[in-house]
Parts: sequence; structure tokens; C-alpha cells
Amino acid sequence: MTAAGKHTYGQILKSSVLVGGASIVNIGIGIVRTKAMALWLGPSGFGLMGLYGSILNFAQAIAGMGINSSGVRQIAAAAGSGDTQRIAKTAAVLRRTAIFLGLLGAFLLVVLCKPVSKLSFGNYDHAIPIALLSLAVFFGSVSGGQGALIQGMRRIGDLAKMGVLGGVYGAVISVVLVYFFRKQGIVPSLIAIAATSVLMSWWFSRKVKFETPPMSASQIGHEAGGLLKLGFAFMASGMLIMGAAYVVRIIIVRKIGFDAAGLYQSAWTLGGLYIGFILQSMAADFYPRLSAAVQNHSECNRLVNEQAQISLLLAGPGVIATLTFAPLVIALFYSAKFYAAVAILRWICLGATFQVITWPMGFIVVATGRQKLFFGCELAYTAVYLGLAWVCISYFGLAGAGIAFFGSYVFHGVLIYPCVRWLTGFRWSAANRRTGMVFLTSTGLVFGSFYVLPFWLATTVGLLAALGSGIYSARILVRLVPMDRMPHLLRQLLVWLRIAPSGNI
Repeated sequence: MTAAGKHTYGQILKSSVLVGGASIVNIGIGIVRTKAMALWLGPSGFGLMGLYGSILNFAQAIAGMGINSSGVRQIAAAAGSGDTQRIAKTAAVLRRTAIFLGLLGAFLLVVLCKPVSKLSFGNYDHAIPIALLSLAVFFGSVSGGQGALIQGMRRIGDLAKMGVLGGVYGAVISVVLVYFFRKQGIVPSLIAIAATSVLMSWWFSRKVKFETPPMSASQIGHEAGGLLKLGFAFMASGMLIMGAAYVVRIIIVRKIGFDAAGLYQSAWTLGGLYIGFILQSMAADFYPRLSAAVQNHSECNRLVNEQAQISLLLAGPGVIATLTFAPLVIALFYSAKFYAAVAILRWICLGATFQVITWPMGFIVVATGRQKLFFGCELAYTAVYLGLAWVCISYFGLAGAGIAFFGSYVFHGVLIYPCVRWLTGFRWSAANRRTGMVFLTSTGLVFGSFYVLPFWLATTVGLLAALGSGIYSARILVRLVPMDRMPHLLRQLLVWLRIAPSGNI
């Protein structure tokens, strides 16, 4: 057993609360902005904004070349070495590469604005607005590089503030532009959001102070080559994920219809809402910590086990509650017309449980920089997901999309575990095997009860399981994390629920 002082449970919990809280605020900002845009733009204008947004996201994904993710790894690895010169060199190259890629991506979008307009809208009328989006592409690339520096240095508080402040200022400016200029304000609003993001990332990244050492062209090329090599694997993986999501929606539309695609989208959004907070905190804090320690296999494996345990304890009660109250959740967020999405939402919740289990292991592959293995795993996962989607939707209808998601993450776990065993000798800890068994059994019991029991009885089972798993998680967290290292609000809540004695604060 590792000494208690080395445990990272408190750090994991703190970063989860910080990133989760920032995500909640940004979701709220996004809802307000979306409502305002929908009100002032109408359906056609809102659809136009969605198309411009899709073009921008795709262009930024290609222009960024994945260096916002590979940069986190390189910065974290340099920080883990304790060599300040190495950190300064990596940070300098990361910034220069981000600027260069941003300029290149902006230039290409200007050059290709007419073909993109023709492909997206069937005419050349939108070529000039698309060319103007090149500014947002440049800002997005620079912001990604600066954000990678902040994340790699594990300044999680700054990362959360940067996201919230950028979201607030971007929303205010974009809403004002659309209010005064309506459809003509859409492209300026997207540019404004990107501009506020780059300003916020610059403001917080300037706090990371290094004396940039002189570097030769060959040194810059070597460092940039490492960034781009791993970054390309990240970009290709991102393209696979975006492509798979698009293809699944096409399968649903072709085999069932547009209404089914809307139901699927509603379930997908709700299924990822709660789990998304946990997965985002993994990417924000756990990934750089793991990258800094990945050369020490025993330390790396310990970090993965601790992250997985805290993630399961946080995710389990929420997943069970969503399974239980799926009809109510659908009705609250949408309307009774979306009730048919309940079944698929429950399958997505099952898949999300396995997602929380497999993601910490997957970060080992990323942190070690094995780009070929990483891309191979992502390609295999995508192929299985799409194959399952085709078969399951054909046989089970809309619920088949959720079944495919669940099955794909079962496959992902079977695939990734031997890989990380080979890379670092990873094994699940006894505590994680117990925690995993508790939540997988509880989740499976609640899920199955809605198929074999009357609705009221199944709901009762789910309610008891959610309460029981919540108490179980809270008691384990109190044992794992000293009360003085817990976030203040969480400490107060545990005392109020009498799970922790007040004297511990």
C-alpha cells in the first residue's frame, strides 16, 4: 500500500469538482445563448448558424493537428522531469507551432471558401462569410496551444476560470451582435467567441513564466516533429469519432427516419451530460499527471487505479439515478413527445458505466506516446461501433443505437486491458474490483428490473439502489480523502447528511 501522503484521491476529487462546476456554468451559459439565438434568428437563421459552426469546427480540427492534446503530454512530461529549460523549450515550440498552424489553416479556408460554400450550401453565396471564419480558425489554434500549456502545467483552477470567463464574455458579445445584426451577425459572433477564448487563454498562460532559451532551427524542428507526430494521431482519432457519430445518425435516418434521429440526439445529449463532467476532469487533470509519471510504471498504474476508483464512486450513483428516472429526465429536458427516447437513454447509461472504467486505462496508451497503438485501438473501436450500430439498429430499431454504444465500450475494455498490461503491467486493484462489482451489479439490476417488474416496483428498486450507492460512495470517499482536502461545499454536505462527523472539518 502506498503511503497516504502520495495518494491523489483528494487531487482527483478537487479537479472533478472544479472542472465539473465550470462545465455546469458553461452549459447554463450555452442554454441562455442558444435560446436567445433561436428567438432572434428563427429556424432558418439558427440552421445557418449550425452550418457555419460545423464548418468552423471541422476546419479547426484539421488546422489544430491535434497539438492541443499532444502539447499537454509534452508539457506535462517536461514538467515531470523538473528541467525548467526543457519546459521552456517545449512551451516556446508549442506556441510557435500553434500560431503557424493557425495561419496555415486560416489561409487554406480563405483559398477553399468557394468550394466549401458550394459543398455546404449548393452555391457560392456564402464564400465571403466562410472566408471570414478563417479568423476564428486562427484564434482557435492559438487558444488551443495556450490552453495546452496551462493544462500541461496542471493549473486546473486557471483552466476552469479560463473556460467560464471565455464562455461568459463570448456569449455576451455574440448575443449582442446577433441582436443588432440578426443573420449578418452570425459569422462575427462566431469570430467574437473565438477571440474571447484566445484572449482568456493568453491572460492565464502569461502567468506561466519561463525564460525562453535560444534554440536552433533543428531543435525547433525536432520538438515540433514530436508534437505533430502524436498530434496527427489525435486528429485522426477525432476525425474517426466525428465520422462515426455522423454515420450512426445517417443509419438511423435511413432505416427509421428523421424523428428517430431527433430522439437519438436527445438521449445522447442527456446520457453524456453527467458522465461528461467526470470525463472532462480526467482529460483536464489526470492526463497531464499521468504523462508526467508514465515512465515509472508502478506510479502510473497506481494513478490509473486511483482515478478509476474516484470516477466510479462519482459516476455510479448518477448513472443509476438516470436509469431510474429516465422518463422524468426526458420530460423535464424535452417533452412527453420524446418518451420513446427512454429505452435508448438507459442503454447509453449502461455504456457510460463501461466508459468510465475504460477511459483511465486508455490514457496510459496516450501518455506513453504510442501513436500507432493509440490510432489502431481507436480504429478498431470505431469499426466495431459502426458494425454493431448497423446490425443492432436493423434488428432492434432505435434502441439498437444504444445497444451498439454499450457493446462498443465492452469491446473497448476487452481491447484496451491487454494493451496496458503489455505497456506498463497494469492490473486492477482489489479495491477497484470490489467497487466495479458493486456498481456493475447495481446498474445491471436496476436496468433489468424495468424489463421484468411492474414500473412502480422497478422504480422503487432503482430509487433504493441510487440511495444505497450514493451512501456507499460517500462513505468510501470519506475514508479515502482526508476532510481537510475535500472541497468545502462537499465537506459541508457530508456533515449535513451525517456521513462525516462535524469535528473532522
